[in-house]
Amino acid sequence: MKLKNFFIDAAKGATIGVAMIIPGVSGGTLAVLLNVYDKLIGAISNILKDFKNSVKTLLPIMLGAVLAVAAAFFPLKYALKYAPFPTVMLFAGLMLGSCPKMVKDGMKNGFKALDVLSVLLPLALVIGICFIPNLGSADLSKNMPVYGYFLLILIGAVASCALVVPGISGSMLLLIFGYYNEIFETVSLLKDDFGHAILVLFIFAVGIIVGFFSIAKLMKYLLGKFPRATNWAIIGFVIGSIPAIFITYDNNFPEFMYSSLTTAHIVVGCVLLVLGVIEVTP
Repeated sequence: MKLKNFFIDAAKGATIGVAMIIPGVSGGTLAVLLNVYDKLIGAISNILKDFKNSVKTLLPIMLGAVLAVAAAFFPLKYALKYAPFPTVMLFAGLMLGSCPKMVKDGMKNGFKALDVLSVLLPLALVIGICFIPNLGSADLSKNMPVYGYFLLILIGAVASCALVVPGISGSMLLLIFGYYNEIFETVSLLKDDFGHAILVLFIFAVGIIVGFFSIAKLMKYLLGKFPRATNWAIIGFVIGSIPAIFITYDNNFPEFMYSSLTTAHIVVGCVLLVLGVIEVTP
């Protein structure tokens, strides 16, 4: 891989990594918009058959994602706390600006009446998930019961949907199951209680890796067996994720309430929305 391509893929991975932190935004959606989704799924699925080339493909993307999460964790934490509307508007612009091209590309493979369901069902699923009530807060303290560690692996597998399934936000699912804020707090506790914090994060990461490879295999099968329907389903996921991001924040973050928005937040949010659209529009 040329050095230039390495840095380009790393930059795309960084964008995906940042998206994974934000509830309502899917890393898989950004992978589709940045044109790395197919090769990402292919590399993950073939890693045992073609380890060397798969690692060469995944390394810059994963490295970019990890570095971006580490670098953007605290800035995004404060941005989502004090200026959630502008932050969300930027990602909404990126998704909105990409929709026309995605639909145009999808039409190249044809569109049949049955494909309407391929679009509408994922769209409805993404929006419907937003209305699932939160199940309370998980206990990730030292007093966490033993079964909590096994449950953490399952939750990690669910969170891996953020990267592999476009339109489904793993962060939003963590929020629903009561793990989102607790995972954030665990990261913050690395300075004060490193041993327990690193154990929790390691177990969570194991779940992410297991789910990541399992779901990637499924997506590769669907793309190979039912390419047209799967591509239209991906478009449905992406379109549905635009209203879903606003519903997620309005339902779960009191500071996002439209009645409390300042003029400055609205103006900055609209500017970022336009910039996001312009950035991805051919």
